[in-house]
Formats: sequence, structure tokens, C-alpha cells
Amino acid sequence: MWTALKPPANATHIGCPKALARQPLHSGSASQINRRICRHRAAPTVCMASKLQFIKGLDEPSIPDVKLTRSRDGSNGTATFIFPEPAVLNTTEELGEITGLYMIDDEGTIQTVDVSAKFVNGKPDRIEAVHVMKTTNDWDRFMRFMERYAEDHDLGFNKK
Repeated sequence: MWTALKPPANATHIGCPKALARQPLHSGSASQINRRICRHRAAPTVCMASKLQFIKGLDEPSIPDVKLTRSRDGSNGTATFIFPEPAVLNTTEELGEITGLYMIDDEGTIQTVDVSAKFVNGKPDRIEAVHVMKTTNDWDRFMRFMERYAEDHDLGFNKK
């Protein structure tokens, strides 16, 4: 499971943790803030930061808990994203409807449409999304995305 790590003492900065020098909140353009050094390429290059979206073009700032399951033979698995109090529930309908969960990085987009909202006493409580991986290639691609997302958002992996 990926969970948020304790924020660093200098949490007034934005940027790619460990990969780029952090930029103060008030300086730098959005394109500088949303980029990082790609370590998975042969030569270091600047790549797009990984992100999650429920509505295409609208990044979800809340960080989910992600639970993984995998079959014993490794041929398939699932990832369950739990977003407590997601920002998308506070947006107006003018921005669009939730059409799925889009996991976007420099390799492309992974999409799942298995998204559901949970309500408590008639008020939105959380959103859950399930991504099913049917092949080892799907699993490997998802893990590459999660490694980038974890690095970009200061997450850690806990094996339970």
C-alpha cells in the first residue's frame, strides 16, 4: 500500500522530491513545477510529472491510499485507490463529469472506469477506484506509473 510520508521540514517548497531542486511556492512557472528528471531513460531528460485525474484536464490534488493485490502466479492483479475527501467532489458541474480515473505520466495514460463514490449520512465521504491488471505487462506498466507517482508526491510503500 502506498501512503503519504511525513512532509519535510521545508514543506513550503514545490517540485519533484529528490530529483529537482525545490522551487519556492511563489516563483517558477507551472511547467517548471510539473516536471521532473526521468531516471528510467538512458539519458537524463525532463519529463512530465505523474498525476491522477477524474475529469480529463483537471488534476486531483488529494493523495489516495492505494492497495494492491496480485495472483500467486503474477499473471493478474488489482489496484484499489481510496481518495478520502477528494477535491473533485467540490467542483461544479461546469468542469465536467467524472468519467473514470486517469493515471497520466510520460509513458501515456492508464484508465479505469470502475469508480464509485461512497456517501455517509447523505454527504460524499470518499471515492474508490479499482484498476484491474490482466497481464504481467499491465502490472509492470502500472508499477512504473506508481513508482513515478510515489516519487512525485512523497509516498512510501508499506508491505502488509
